[in-house]
Amino acid sequence: MRLYFCPSFCMICADKSTSNINHVRFHKGGGCASMNLYSASMDSPSLQSLYLDYCRRHELMPNEAISSWFSKADDEKTRRGKYNLAILLDQLTNIDLLTLIDVIQSVDTFQLESVDILNETSCQLNAQLLMSLMRAADEKLNVVYLQDMSSGEDFFRELSRNGISCRVLNIWSLLQQKLNMVGIFNQLHTLNLDFCTSITNFHKDCFSGMPNLMRLSMCETRVSNLWVATTALSNLPSLVELRFQKCLCCRDTSPCISLYGKKDNLFVSCDRDAELCTSLKHLAFSSQAEFENEISDSGKLPMKPELRVTEQSLKKYISHHPSPICYEKHYREYMVVSFPRLEVLDNMLILKNEKETARHVFSSCYEILPYKRKHRESLVDILRDREAGAANLYHPSSLRRKDPGFMNVGPSFYLRTLSAAKLGSSLWPYMEPVSNFIHLIKDETRQLRPRQFEYHPSDSSLMVFGTLDGEIVVINSDNGKPISYLPSVGTDNSILGLCWLKQSPSMLVAGSDNGSLKLFDIKSIRTNNSELYEISSVKATFQDFEQLTSVHVNSTDERFLVSGYSRDLALYDITSGKRIELFTDLHREPINVAKFANHSPFMFVTSSFDRDVKMWDLRQKLLRPCYTTSSSRGNVMTCFSPDDCYLLVSAVDNEVKQLFAVDGRLHTNFEIAHTCSSHNYTRSYYMNGRDYIVSGSCDEQVVRVCCAQTGRRLRDVYLEDGESGNSLYVQSLRGDPFRDFHFSVLVTSKLPSLKWEIVKINMLLSYHDTTEHAHAATVRSSFGLGG
Repeated sequence: MRLYFCPSFCMICADKSTSNINHVRFHKGGGCASMNLYSASMDSPSLQSLYLDYCRRHELMPNEAISSWFSKADDEKTRRGKYNLAILLDQLTNIDLLTLIDVIQSVDTFQLESVDILNETSCQLNAQLLMSLMRAADEKLNVVYLQDMSSGEDFFRELSRNGISCRVLNIWSLLQQKLNMVGIFNQLHTLNLDFCTSITNFHKDCFSGMPNLMRLSMCETRVSNLWVATTALSNLPSLVELRFQKCLCCRDTSPCISLYGKKDNLFVSCDRDAELCTSLKHLAFSSQAEFENEISDSGKLPMKPELRVTEQSLKKYISHHPSPICYEKHYREYMVVSFPRLEVLDNMLILKNEKETARHVFSSCYEILPYKRKHRESLVDILRDREAGAANLYHPSSLRRKDPGFMNVGPSFYLRTLSAAKLGSSLWPYMEPVSNFIHLIKDETRQLRPRQFEYHPSDSSLMVFGTLDGEIVVINSDNGKPISYLPSVGTDNSILGLCWLKQSPSMLVAGSDNGSLKLFDIKSIRTNNSELYEISSVKATFQDFEQLTSVHVNSTDERFLVSGYSRDLALYDITSGKRIELFTDLHREPINVAKFANHSPFMFVTSSFDRDVKMWDLRQKLLRPCYTTSSSRGNVMTCFSPDDCYLLVSAVDNEVKQLFAVDGRLHTNFEIAHTCSSHNYTRSYYMNGRDYIVSGSCDEQVVRVCCAQTGRRLRDVYLEDGESGNSLYVQSLRGDPFRDFHFSVLVTSKLPSLKWEIVKINMLLSYHDTTEHAHAATVRSSFGLGG
C-alpha cells in the first residue's frame, strides 16, 4: 500500500487522517488534483463501513434501517458486481440525509447501478437536503416515489423548476394548482401524478424538459380543459402511453390485460425491481420500474406480444378515478387526433380503425383554426402573398368550388386569414382585468364589484359597467382608464340593467334591482385634476319596475323594454319619460331577458324559466306571439345576431342553440356537455359579427368558443386569477363588437374571498408576449358569413 500526501491542505478531502484517505493527492505546478482511489486496499470499502465511518466523523449514532439497507446492498454487490440501493424516506431524519449524501458521493459511479428513493407515509424532511440527496445520486437515480411529503411547496417548487435525473417519478401530493414542471428531466420516461387533486391547469412550458417521457398518468386530478392539456402535452415528443382515468385492475399505463385476452406480462421484469415492488404494495407504476432496464438506447419500448382486440372486450372497460377532462364530449377522439404517436390511452390500445373514426369525429366537432383554415400560416407569408395578389391560395377549396368569383376577395377575407394565423400561434390568450379602480372610491378598503357591463355600440374604446353597490362607471377599455363615475345615491342597489342609446351615443339607460330606472348622459360628467365630478347627469327618471333584471333600447332610441322576476313586461317611451304599457302574463314564469332586434324598432324576443322563447311584434296586439319555441331547461337569456338573421338561446346547464329568427326553427345545436347542475346558469353571445359565439356558465371556469354556423368548437378559454391562481367563474360575457376574437367576461372567484371583476380577453395575443399591445388586432368593418 502506498500513500501520497499533498503538502498543502486539499479542500476536496473532508479529512486529512492517513487512516481514512479518500483521495490520492499530488501537485503539478502548484495546483492540486484528486483521484477517487481508496488507500485501505485495492478493493473499495463496503457501503456499511463507509456509513459507519461517516457516522463516527459526525459523531452520530448509526440508523439501523440505513445499516440494513447498506448490508443488503453489499451482499448484492458481492453477487452481481454492482450496488442497487433503495432508500425509504419514512425511516430517516435530516441528520441521516447528511450521512447518506456523503456515502453516495464517495461511491465510484461505476460500482453504483441504481438508487431508488421512496416514501409511503408522511414525513418531514428538509427540502434542500432531500434535493441534495437526489442530486448526489445524479444519473444513477432510478425510481423516485413520493406519496406523502410534508416538505411542502418549497421542495416541489425546486423539483419542478430545476428537475432531477430519475427515470421513474411518482408523486401523490403535488401542491401546485398550475403544474409548472419546466426543469430538466432528461432521463425521465415514466411520470405518475395520480391523485394530485390540486392540479387544475398547466403552465405553457410544462413538460418542456422531458424529451424522453413515454408514459404519463394523471388520474383523479382536477384537469378539465382539453385545449390547455393538449397544448402542454404537445411538449412531450416521445409520449406513447397516457391516461386521465384507469381500468381498476391496472397499476400502470400499459394496455389492460383483461381487456385483450392475454394473461402474459406485457414486459419482461427484472428480479431486483420485482422484489422492490413487492415490498411496496401500493407503489403505482411498478411495471414501468420493472422494465426500465429493458429500454434500449434508442428510447424504444421493448417488443410487446401481439394483442387480440374485440369489440366485446372493449365493452368490459369501466372507468375509475377519472379526471374531469374525461367527461368532455369526444375527449378520447380529441386526444387520439391531437397525439398521432400515442399508442395507449386510459389503458386501452389505440387501433388503426379508431384513429380513422377519431379523425372523422374531430373534423365534425372541432376546428383546428377559425374560418376553415386547416394549417397554420405565417403572418409574413400572408402579407407577402397579399401584396403579390395570391389571395386565392388561402381560400378553402370548398369555397372556390361554390363561389366562381372567389378571386374578388375583399378586406374581410384578409382580416380572417390574419386572425386565423394569429390565433394559431397564440394558444394561451392574453387576459387583462379592466374594472379595478380603487382610487374612485372614498373608502379605499373597498373595491368596485361589477355586476353588469356593456360595450358601446359605436365607440370601440368605451365600456360601461354597473356594480353590486349601485355605482356606474364608464371606462376607456383600450387604456383601462375611467372616464365617468356615478356613485350610488341612497340605499345601495345592484345595477342589473344597462343599455346604450344608438342615436345619442353619450346616453345610457340603467336599472337597478330595487326597480329604479334612469337615463344618464356621460357628457355631464367632467374630469378635474384626475377627479371625476357630476353636473346633473340624470336626464330622465322613469316609473319603477319592481325586481328588475333586464333593460333594452330599440334601434331608434324611442322605446325600451324592462323585464324582471315577474311574468310581466313594461314598455317605456324615452322622449316623454313615461311607461307606455305593462304587458301581463306573457310567460308562465319570470321573464329573464327581453331584447329588441338590432334593425327593427318593433320586433323583440323574450326568454323565460318556463323554457319558452317567444317572438313579438309591437305593431300587433301582444295577445299571442309570432311564434314560440322551447328548450328542455329553463332559459337564461337570448339575443339576436348582429344582422337579425338568428337568435342565440342559452338555457340552464349549457343548453345552447341557434335558431332562425324568422320562424324559430333550429339552425345549430352546440351540444356542450352538461354538468347536471340545475344552478349552472349559462349565457352566450355572438363574436366576430355572427361568425362565432362565446358561451360560459356560472359553475364553470371556462369560456367555450364555437363556430356559429357549424357548431364546431374552436377553443376553450380557461379562466384563472393571475395573482392567486384561483379559478374564476363566468357570471356574464360579451363579444367585442369591433375586434375579431376579443371578448370580455364578468367573473367571480369563490375562495378564499369573493371577487368580482371584468376580464378582457384577446385570443390573438399570447399573455407571454409583452412586446405587442393588448389591442393590436384589426377593428372589424363588416359581418362575415361564418366559419
